Amino acid sequence: MAKYTEEQLNTCSKEMLITLLLSMQDQMEQLNQNFEKLVEQLSVANNQRYGRSSEKLSVIDGQMTLDMIFNEAEALTENLYVVEPTEEQVLPTKKKKTVGKREADLKGLPVESIAHKLTTEKLTEIFGPNGWKELPDEIYHRVRVKPAEYWVEEHHVGVYAGKDNQTIVKGDRPKSLLRNSIVTPSLAASIMNAKFTNGLPIYRISQEFQRNDIHISRQVMANWMIQLADRYLGIVYDRLHEQLLGYHVLQADETPVKVSKDGRPANANSYMWVYRTGKYYKNTPIILYDYQKTRSAEHPERFLKGFEGLVVTDAHSAYGKLDREIKELSFSACWAHARRRFAEALKALPKEKRENASDTIAAQALTRIAAIYHLDNELSDLSPEVNNPVPVSLLSGDRKPQIRFLGNHPSGSGNLYHKSFRM
Repeated sequence: MAKYTEEQLNTCSKEMLITLLLSMQDQMEQLNQNFEKLVEQLSVANNQRYGRSSEKLSVIDGQMTLDMIFNEAEALTENLYVVEPTEEQVLPTKKKKTVGKREADLKGLPVESIAHKLTTEKLTEIFGPNGWKELPDEIYHRVRVKPAEYWVEEHHVGVYAGKDNQTIVKGDRPKSLLRNSIVTPSLAASIMNAKFTNGLPIYRISQEFQRNDIHISRQVMANWMIQLADRYLGIVYDRLHEQLLGYHVLQADETPVKVSKDGRPANANSYMWVYRTGKYYKNTPIILYDYQKTRSAEHPERFLKGFEGLVVTDAHSAYGKLDREIKELSFSACWAHARRRFAEALKALPKEKRENASDTIAAQALTRIAAIYHLDNELSDLSPEVNNPVPVSLLSGDRKPQIRFLGNHPSGSGNLYHKSFRM
């Protein structure tokens, strides 16, 4: 907008002044909206950096406000089917202390009996000659830990040659995991357990070996892990992948990881995709990871080839693309991701306004999502065949929000997330 001097304004007509004033009002309104966005974004950023990680909000999860006293029942049951509790759930029996729990915890461990007896001379000194009788022993248990032990297996393979010819035969020997390598199944399992179960870096595993006078370099252990994974675990992975595709409900997500050496600059972003069976398949959970360099839709498309069913994901555009293009696949958005945006919207409010925020769409959305979580927990004991997914909406029947959102308002993005995917 051009800048006018006092003299120029004095020469402007009435219509020109009205036009300038209206233009200034529009600009002020836009500036105020931008200012509100910046304040809100700053509040969300500060909360993410310095605030608690929990998404519980006092206006929702704490002491009930006055309006919740009157409509709590409606909020928890609106458009939802409520399962009637059983007598055992309402009146649970008082849990008694389990007798023999320690013995059950130690069951299966090898037992070494250690006797603590008094000598005959000591007993005679106390009771006199033949003045005592022996009662059943007092028995107590202690657990002793034996540090890791290492052995060198020295295999002697018999070699035989015929006396009348040049035929040479050898005795049968177990196959090695890796040709001409000292690695054994127990040693490989120990390294894998330390690295992938306990999360120890390879250099610390190497240091632990060195404390026991076992010198195995990090490079050697890394080479073992790669070769063993390709040669043996790859077959197991492929079999689990085949079984995974036979389920009806899966969950998928991807997260960035920093990679040092893969032909790109150091610390370039790659992505670890994870696919798992739904939480209702409790007896046979399958969790598979798929490392890729990008977040392209081609990766889940290739991994889920042949799958027909429902995949629960976030709102990443790659999933939306597959949902539109592959009719055998249906994608459903994750409630946790939708809830997070509404929770951030309430956290961004000043403290003095949070107590009166129960009528906002963010607070209403959180209340309804809490009811959905409650119902989901009530149905968690049902089998996957009975507990079929049911689409649920936070919006009214016309699928239009009840309030107007600013462009990048967290509630607006949460609402957009909710409308973009099946929930």
